Amino acid sequence: MKKILTALLFIMVCHIGYSQAYDTTAPYKKDKHIPAFQILQTDSTWFKSTKLPKNKPVVIVYFSPECSHCQIEAEKIASHMEELKNAFFVMVSYHTPAEIKAFAEKYKLAGFSNVVFGRDTAYFLPSFFRVKFTPFIAVYNKKGELTKTYEMGVEAEELVKVVNGE
Repeated sequence: MKKILTALLFIMVCHIGYSQAYDTTAPYKKDKHIPAFQILQTDSTWFKSTKLPKNKPVVIVYFSPECSHCQIEAEKIASHMEELKNAFFVMVSYHTPAEIKAFAEKYKLAGFSNVVFGRDTAYFLPSFFRVKFTPFIAVYNKKGELTKTYEMGVEAEELVKVVNGE
């Protein structure tokens, strides 16, 4: 009987220790502030989170140029850019800079001063947000605090409301 109790106690201790050691909570759910990141822009320069404009909402969009939902999302964002002009967009992919640049140009987002495109060479942002589907969108308010995430894109009208604090 003593051996059985000892074995059960050992199993319980191991289970508790394992479950505490492996935290499955996504990092963005623990820290609601914009993470420190850097992306390689299509012109081969680095854009770092420290360059984000102050007192402006930030929208991070993780996308794939070949994803049809991402293509639709890009069209929606571009067509509502007048209403979204107060936000700063960080469009991030793991694809090559050439593919990212072609996407930016095709969907007419390359010419906007409030949009940067780049490659996350360290694969940091998809790990931070635990991206499962693209497009993944994270919206931060003027204070740099997470407002909302969208795991499979968002309608442009909804994005306008969230970005503008409506």
